[in-house]
Amino acid sequence: MFETIVKRLLIDSLKLRIITDGKNLGNGILKVDGFINHQVDPVLMDDCGRELASRLGRAQPTKVLTAEISGIAPAVATARHLGIPLVYARKQKPITMPDQIFLTLAPSHTKGRNVELIVSPEYLGREERVLIVDDFLATGQTILGLARLAQAAGATVAGIGAVIEKSFEGGRAALAHLNVPIEALAIITDMSDGKIVFAE
Repeated sequence: MFETIVKRLLIDSLKLRIITDGKNLGNGILKVDGFINHQVDPVLMDDCGRELASRLGRAQPTKVLTAEISGIAPAVATARHLGIPLVYARKQKPITMPDQIFLTLAPSHTKGRNVELIVSPEYLGREERVLIVDDFLATGQTILGLARLAQAAGATVAGIGAVIEKSFEGGRAALAHLNVPIEALAIITDMSDGKIVFAE
C-alpha cells in the first residue's frame, strides 16, 4: 500500500512538472528541457529511474541503452537503480572509437532530419539483455533505431522504458513486434490546441 502511494506521488509530481514547466510548442513537440534534457532535475530523474527499474527489472537486463543526449539522464538513473552499466548511442563518431561500429539512422522529430546512432562493439555484444530507456516514446523511431543497434550486436532487447509517452503518435504500436514489456511514466493522449492531456 505504501509503495503504491509513493509511486502515485511520483507520477503526479512528474505530470505537475510537465504542466507547469513544460511547453506545448505545437506539431506534437513538448519542450521539457528545463528539467529532463538540457537542465536536469537530478532528484526527479532519480525517482523516474527508480520507478522504471522497479517496473522493468524483472526483464533481467544486463545493460541500459539510450541515445545522446536527451535520454542520458533518465537512463543513467535507471541503470543506477538496476546496478548495471549504461551505454549511450553517439550521434558522431569520435576518433577514440574503433573503425568497425554499429550504426543506424533514425528520424529526429525535433531536428527535422535523420540522425546517426552509433555504438562501439566494445560496449555492446552478444549475450547482453538490453533495456532501452529514453526521455520520450513518440513515434518510436529512435527506440527502433536503438533496437536495431542491439540486434546488430547480437544482443536481446529485453524491455523499453520512457519518462513520457505521446500515445497519439503511435509509437507503442510501432514497437509491438519487438514483443517486450513497454513502460512509460506519464502518458499524454492529446496535445492539440495547446493542451496537454494525460491518460487516466
